Amino acid sequence: MALMQALPAQCADMDADALSLESATEVAPEASGRTKIFVEGALGNASQRYQTDSNNIGRASFDFSHSMKLGQGYSAVVSDRLDHVYPADAGADATINSLREAYLSWQPEGNNTVVEFGRINLRYGPGYGYNPTDFFRDGSLRNQTTANPFALRENRLGTVMLRGQRLWSDGALSVAYSPKLANRPSSDGWSLDLGSTNNRNRGLMALSTQFSQRVSSQVLLYKEQDKPATVGSSLTALLSDAAVAHLEWSRGKEPDLLSRALALPGTDVARNRFTGGVTYTTLGKLSVTTEYQYNGFALKQSDWAAVGAMPASQVAYLLEAQRLQELVSRKAYLIYVTQKSLWLKDLDLTAFLRVNAGDHSRLAWVELRHHWSKFDVALQLQQHMGRPSSEYGVLPDRRVIQMLGTYYF
Repeated sequence: MALMQALPAQCADMDADALSLESATEVAPEASGRTKIFVEGALGNASQRYQTDSNNIGRASFDFSHSMKLGQGYSAVVSDRLDHVYPADAGADATINSLREAYLSWQPEGNNTVVEFGRINLRYGPGYGYNPTDFFRDGSLRNQTTANPFALRENRLGTVMLRGQRLWSDGALSVAYSPKLANRPSSDGWSLDLGSTNNRNRGLMALSTQFSQRVSSQVLLYKEQDKPATVGSSLTALLSDAAVAHLEWSRGKEPDLLSRALALPGTDVARNRFTGGVTYTTLGKLSVTTEYQYNGFALKQSDWAAVGAMPASQVAYLLEAQRLQELVSRKAYLIYVTQKSLWLKDLDLTAFLRVNAGDHSRLAWVELRHHWSKFDVALQLQQHMGRPSSEYGVLPDRRVIQMLGTYYF
């Protein structure tokens, strides 16, 4: 649509979830067995920045996930999503299939070793809106149907890899190798699109440790063929019965974002990426997260102003940041709010505000969602605000309003 947690009485039960080093996801109602299927339809309107007329928009989606045991320690997972969007982006198919996961897993009975092979969606990092240690995120979004960062992480493509894990009581060691299988992304809506997820050889080692019921961490080492290694780490800690803090950092040596977007020659630079935030949850089921985000490879505000004078370069920069799921600005802020049972028992509010700290442009997103046993209805509003040359002020959609209906089988 653009360019193109912890309560006093429940603290003991919530410790493990609060210390999870993958940011929380929004969970659909439980389906029977190991199969989850839902269909979703959306209708809305997008007011335009550069023309007087608004655009009607629509989407139909089919989402399928299934896991099964195959016997003697073997299991399989398949996860797929099919979207039909209107209008389609220029040069893109209206119908897009995303095979998110398809892999086999082997864990001998009573053994703490797990081996997996296939397309696996590895999601690392506790950050809400930006994840410096989520090394397999780039190129993984075939179709962006929402601005909600949690939904984006769930709907993206996995990467074909071989992964081994060794588990123990207070930690785990994971090693993954992802081979090159294709040279370039595919625009075919039915393609596996291995060129987006497996266009180079790369590997990842991750050590997870839970120091106590209140503190857990991860240390990661990521390496691409013919490139220097990148190191990363993350930490999650219970500050109190109601507050959880998260930190996430990585440091690597690579071209800056502008050089990548414009294919400019230049030397690699060593810089940092960082996310830090605090989540506070009340007894009334209100959860508020504030987060600071930093991308040392993004443009400084003075450089962004210069690029803004060259519209083609600015668009290329924004598109590359979107493809890589990177911060456009050097610094940014996020406020993320959820309220369960707002006014009514089954009515939930989700809202977030993204702020570019350099040009002060903003993206606001609000959703009201009512749940029934098998059906959801939601109203979503998305607003882009800022000066014409700013990150969000330059986007063609000024405001997007849509109604969604979701049926769970």
